[in-house]
Amino acid sequence: MKVTLVVFSGDMDKAMAAFNIAIGAGSMGMEVSMFFTFWGIHILKRPNAPSRAKGLIRRMLSMMSPPDARKLPLSKLNMLGMGPFMMKKLMKQHRMPDVQEMMSLAEQSGVKLIACTTTMELMGISKDQLVEQVDRVAGVATYLSEASESGINLFV
Repeated sequence: MKVTLVVFSGDMDKAMAAFNIAIGAGSMGMEVSMFFTFWGIHILKRPNAPSRAKGLIRRMLSMMSPPDARKLPLSKLNMLGMGPFMMKKLMKQHRMPDVQEMMSLAEQSGVKLIACTTTMELMGISKDQLVEQVDRVAGVATYLSEASESGINLFV
């Protein structure tokens, strides 16, 4: 069985839910691919990767967006960054992995991470700014091909 996930959101809680599902499916022997697009692409950005965005609007988007998975906001109760801080503290107390650790677990479970070329172009993100776990950079045709063969398709 194949599972595909579209990761559209760049919120920490939604990223964790997407990775949790992907890791679970991968651990059950399912073939899993995650397609990161729009705000979800920021999850795949390498920590401390310098922005290569050109043009005023792209540079402004880059400055307003999370620099990488360590700085993702919560979808609710973000409270100027206090929400993610408290959530990470709780997760650490309960020995739960953060988004970056979940990305590594997903890789170990055979999950394929696909970065959307259109989003990368739109936001001025280059391939060298992405984490090494990214399997490929591809467009919507790749996602649709994967999804057409999938028994489970989710949008997060």
